[in-house]
Amino acid sequence: MEGIRIVELGVWVAGPAAGGILADWGADVIKIEPPTGDPARGFNRMLGGDMESSPPFELDNRSKRSVVLDLQTDEGREQALELIATADVFLTNIRVEALERIGLGPEALMARDERLVYALVTGFGLDGPDKDRAAYDIAAYWARSGIASLLTTPGGNPPFQRGGMGDHTAGMTGAAMICGALVGRSINGKGQLVTTSLLRTGAYVVGFDINVYLMWGHQIAVGTREAMGNPAMNNYVAGDGRRFWIVGLEGERHWPPLARAVGHPEWLEGHDYSTPAGRFQHARELIATLDEIFRSKPLDEWAEVFATEPDFFWAPLNTIEDLIADPQFHAAGGLVDVPDGASGTTMVATPVDFHGTPWQPRSVAPQLGQHTEEVLAELAARRGDG
Repeated sequence: MEGIRIVELGVWVAGPAAGGILADWGADVIKIEPPTGDPARGFNRMLGGDMESSPPFELDNRSKRSVVLDLQTDEGREQALELIATADVFLTNIRVEALERIGLGPEALMARDERLVYALVTGFGLDGPDKDRAAYDIAAYWARSGIASLLTTPGGNPPFQRGGMGDHTAGMTGAAMICGALVGRSINGKGQLVTTSLLRTGAYVVGFDINVYLMWGHQIAVGTREAMGNPAMNNYVAGDGRRFWIVGLEGERHWPPLARAVGHPEWLEGHDYSTPAGRFQHARELIATLDEIFRSKPLDEWAEVFATEPDFFWAPLNTIEDLIADPQFHAAGGLVDVPDGASGTTMVATPVDFHGTPWQPRSVAPQLGQHTEEVLAELAARRGDG
């Protein structure tokens, strides 16, 4: 993305996450902030921390340049328009009605520059009764899209999502739509308005369930561990208390390795458990039996057993500490060192690698307004009055 300039007017997570991905990939992302800053700078206080850094903000804003402009003033708006005129992309997750009040709505900006890609991340979309309704991801993505309901066990309470789950998913979508629009512009010479919403993104995440309902007219039941119809697609506890998940999706392929691994090859022929229908009918007793067997050894020993069966698919149920210690996570490029002026700060990597044109974060997140003078000087030089 080197050579692409993105002007971001984003707050909290969803919009900045899209900009953060593209900044990782080399784009020059200039973040416009109000004098009080992006409220996400305060995540450290919200999380009860007493350190100056805000880890969630760092993830979504590294490698960007921060410019403070007061868009409530004529001068600030003029400076913003001048800056956007130098950009390939304008990225925002501010509500459209607020953008229109300050002259930064899609129609106004695209009328000034037909090559501009205007990327907009919303809560609920551009049309409909709730198009101007405020939303965080836990409302539009987690609750309203159906995700929370689909993860709620019968009689249980809805689970809480982790911070920024929906925002980061929408951010990945936002980065993809911007790249698609830039490809389109390279073909026809014109930019366009591209949008995504937290609601649509959430629905796509559970599109498996939604399409079953649309095409077959029924819902897939929420699984409960003790009664999973396919006991080979379930989680269990080893003797040392560590949980793991068996992923035996294909019955004919994955059941034999499981039966052999737990020392019961007799389950493969002429037994109640030999067929998918039999395992479904006797699921509770089979799960209880497997529970007892798996409690007989610690997970490391089971891992050695599982490794003897190439078609036995499984994974440990990692905690964050487990994940950070997992050598495969490191080998897969899950962490990245971000230059901080002294040595480097380890952070989560964005989830794409370009093997022909490798990317590397250039800096930690900017201080509020760190690049205001620098960027305004660039604009002055462009005008020829500096």
